[in-house]
Amino acid sequence: MCTQKIATTFGNRKKSTMPKLQELQDIVQQTRRDILRMVHKVNSGHPGGSLGCTEFMVALYNEIMELKDGFDMNGIGEDLFFLSNGHISPLFYSVLARKGYFPISELNTFRLINSRLQGHPATHEGLPGIRVASGSLGQGMSVAIGAALAKKLNQDKHLVYSLHGDGELQEGQNWEAIMYAAANKVDNLISTVDHNGQQIDGPTNKVLPMGDLAEKFRVFGWDVLEVKQGNDLKSVIDGLKEAKSRTGKGKPVCIIMDTIMGHGVDFMMYTHAWHGKAPNDDQLENALSQNPETLGDY
Repeated sequence: MCTQKIATTFGNRKKSTMPKLQELQDIVQQTRRDILRMVHKVNSGHPGGSLGCTEFMVALYNEIMELKDGFDMNGIGEDLFFLSNGHISPLFYSVLARKGYFPISELNTFRLINSRLQGHPATHEGLPGIRVASGSLGQGMSVAIGAALAKKLNQDKHLVYSLHGDGELQEGQNWEAIMYAAANKVDNLISTVDHNGQQIDGPTNKVLPMGDLAEKFRVFGWDVLEVKQGNDLKSVIDGLKEAKSRTGKGKPVCIIMDTIMGHGVDFMMYTHAWHGKAPNDDQLENALSQNPETLGDY
């Protein structure tokens, strides 16, 4: 069970001076423990991509985005985030809970009947932090672009962020949206692609090769930067800050972020096998031993 001190330390959602890098790394490590314990308890969920994107999500919510106290669906006056690859919900829920959107103890209800923490994020139960149901892959880009255009109409200078799996870019709707965003100068949008080279059926280059994604986005009119070490916290923070500096210049911004699926757990890394597979008791114990407790489990 978490202590009140933890909730107090990390519960303020206003952007503040960056905690020491080690403090953020502690959150990364604890988040990985949350992910592992959540999917193990119900023998269901998607640990691979969740573990691979942990540094990104922790950095985004604890250092990069400008957030206001309280939660409303409109999101006026703050940055917004949309998770397109909604199957990595264990990561999203852990980061939101440890940021103070809802009690950390609620992570214990992941994927249970009548829980607000569904296998894919959903809006019908009113879970704070969730603005759109996601997980039907290929749709998140369109949603993020719509939100970014709404901010322009509202003369809201805040930004919209989104995260996408590389495998979901095999779906055509993405490229219609990507083309639309460039043509309409949606320059308050930063979309990150989790480039881990894995999807549910195998390596992406065997299921359906997509070539040079960075060059594709450039040809479609986006400003593109690449983060080659997507599981290095400082590299991710630096990349997000650089992306933020490129907004407002007439082009949407894309980050191609190289990550390792299952990062932080040696037997889960570099393979699609843990895309949607939960660890058994012995595997959980092994995985948790590689990620010692730092902030307090739920």
